[in-house]
Amino acid sequence: MATLKLTKKNFKKVIEENNFVIVDFWAPWCEPCVEFTPIFTAASEKYKDIVFGMVDIEENPEIGEYFQVEKIPGLLVIREQAGIHTQIGQIGTPAFDEIIKWAKEYDMSTVRDYYGKEAKDEFKVAQGK
Repeated sequence: MATLKLTKKNFKKVIEENNFVIVDFWAPWCEPCVEFTPIFTAASEKYKDIVFGMVDIEENPEIGEYFQVEKIPGLLVIREQAGIHTQIGQIGTPAFDEIIKWAKEYDMSTVRDYYGKEAKDEFKVAQGK
């Protein structure tokens, strides 16, 4: 799958409709970002079960601000709509492959339990309990 251009219009939908998304925060003036793009693109071809999306923080500053992106290049690994890892700075293919391997093996039960408890607590508050 080719990398997606993530924008304010499609970001939320992509995250909600896909269980595993890796986001690359970048800018065209950032040399390390531009150097990482072929690595990111190659990974998108290698790992067909993951959605790879790129956010140009110049064109979409709201997304970068929401995720408090202060330095680029920056990666955000999202599984089941939860951010499970961030990576700041330039990395090579071996390191990126290790991040992907770790993320694929990450036990999401803790995250699911947390969100399940949070939803129950919100329900109790709404019910006045």
